[in-house]
Amino acid sequence: MKYLTLVHLACILSPDMKQKSTPSVKHSKKPSRNRVRERTRELRRAINALDFVASGTLHKRTKVCGRKNCRCAVDPAARHGPYYEWSRRQDGRLRHSVVTPEQAELFTRAIQNYRMIQQLLVRWEHETAKEVLNSGTEKMP
Repeated sequence: MKYLTLVHLACILSPDMKQKSTPSVKHSKKPSRNRVRERTRELRRAINALDFVASGTLHKRTKVCGRKNCRCAVDPAARHGPYYEWSRRQDGRLRHSVVTPEQAELFTRAIQNYRMIQQLLVRWEHETAKEVLNSGTEKMP
């Protein structure tokens, strides 16, 4: 059974009476860590399942050696390589490292994992914002 407040009762008794403010929002529950944990359980599981994580990019390069009599000087298909180079920001500076093909495979997976974590964290942030912003107010029926 719903109870009528004085404001509701006043509106029913005199419909031509204009109200300056109506209580359209009532305060209810506080933000809850448990609700956020419930909403983000799958996100945390997905992050926990990842192994290698690295930011940056991986480049596959071929190079010209610079000798005039080498075939790489005239034929682009005969260039030396491929060489793999991992580039990333470290301590505010751009760093480059030449890596082996085996390391390049691991860095490829690690960079994909890093990007996935970034996407999951954005979703986590949205869930947190939704809980904090919507838990303090609920629209009255």
